[in-house]
Amino acid sequence: MDSVWSDFWSVVWLFLVGFAFVVYLFAVITVLRDIYRDRTLNGWGKAAWTLFLIFVPFLTVLVYVIARGAGMVDRLEPRGNYQPPEDYAQPQPLAAPASEIKRAKELVDAGVITPGEFEALKSKALGNRY
Repeated sequence: MDSVWSDFWSVVWLFLVGFAFVVYLFAVITVLRDIYRDRTLNGWGKAAWTLFLIFVPFLTVLVYVIARGAGMVDRLEPRGNYQPPEDYAQPQPLAAPASEIKRAKELVDAGVITPGEFEALKSKALGNRY
């Protein structure tokens, strides 16, 4: 009967250690992601944190969360609220067909385009594909 309880507690201990290991891996990955998302931290700082994380991982995670933990939330928030820059390709309002046809007529009158090209532009302005 003693071996049954010993096996039971061995399994419980295995689950606890496994859970702690998964939580620890999650913490290390979260810290690594935060290190490389931080735009205020220069390359040497990122390299130093990464080296410490490789060689002294448990202590580094604790120190990082204590020292820079408040900023971790701030670095996560802009991710979902991304706004493209003002000059990013914004859809242009469609010109009215009449104004496009008028512009094409001025071009054909000036001799810049041929009457065939004018007809093609007029057809396109009116929504015809060809």
